[in-house]
Amino acid sequence: MMGALYDAMMPPDSPTFLSDGEVTLRSNREEPKRFDAAALMEMQLDPITFVVPEYCVEGLTILAGRAKLGKSWLALDWLLAVSSGGVAMGIVPVEQGDCLYLALEDGPRRLQSRILQLSRGTHRAEDLERMTIWTEAPRLDHGLLDQLGAWAAGAYSPRLIVIDVFARVRPASRNGENPYDSDYRALGPVQQWATRTGTAVLLLHHTRKAGADDPLEMISGTNGLAGAADTVLVLNRDANGATLYVRGRDIGEKETALEFDQGQWLAAGDAGEVRQSRERLQVLSALEDAVEPLGPSDIAKTTGMKASNVRVLLYKLGKAGQVRKVDYGKYALAHRVTNPGNTDNAGNGSAVDSLANEGA
Repeated sequence: MMGALYDAMMPPDSPTFLSDGEVTLRSNREEPKRFDAAALMEMQLDPITFVVPEYCVEGLTILAGRAKLGKSWLALDWLLAVSSGGVAMGIVPVEQGDCLYLALEDGPRRLQSRILQLSRGTHRAEDLERMTIWTEAPRLDHGLLDQLGAWAAGAYSPRLIVIDVFARVRPASRNGENPYDSDYRALGPVQQWATRTGTAVLLLHHTRKAGADDPLEMISGTNGLAGAADTVLVLNRDANGATLYVRGRDIGEKETALEFDQGQWLAAGDAGEVRQSRERLQVLSALEDAVEPLGPSDIAKTTGMKASNVRVLLYKLGKAGQVRKVDYGKYALAHRVTNPGNTDNAGNGSAVDSLANEGA
């Protein structure tokens, strides 16, 4: 099996395709380029192909993140899920199809180890045969699109191509070209090819060292990269944990909390809700450990949170019956407050355990 896998790691011989990578996989992908709105509304168009629903769709997707954060692990999880028709990130069912992995920073030993770790013995040989691996490839301006076209034309159902990483295939810059034009020119042909063939191309790239208010501003380079892509994903980790942010032309904006478990990124739910749950637990833990009621400023110092955020959480925890205001600006856990006139929220259990069990 590994012998066949190793043979598949090498790119194909020079294909007999057009110089710009032109290839038609489905005749119904050939669409008119000029029309009026009335004609548009009469067209019978193919539904868009979602490769990883809510995260990756046909066309060009950029997955950006800091070095060594785990972008390759996430991409490999998606490749294995698609090639087997399994589940991505632990919870997202995907349709089976053929995949191509340009693992341009890895060798057979590391790839074999990671596949064994992620598959955990659950992927059959016939599933792995639907994922082709190349460890070498030319740059985009030296025939890469031709080779991608050759692979796609020979695959039974081409769905996902992962290029890891962009720097290894990026076209050379042109003299006098401004950075934005250079970035857009680098990815424009890839986006057009992916759209024309109905294939998803996932391109791995890096983020800046400095943060940004808009996740798309975190991508290394100019806005030309995000502008050329159909979808942008940003993998990030901060004090609140790891998240995957997505924004695209055909995908709604969302941010998912992730957990890293033995090489696999697992989706843990909406990032905002998970973040608030963690913050609630921090507030309850601070009150649990306190020997006397605390104010928002006291809790903020203990948890490192903003006092304004603590006040909002205390209000919500009070509405939920988990904390009570015992004095002006002071709070305690509800089960510690003796109030014969109102025992609705009294109890012997820990509020921290209660919240953790509820997943609030």
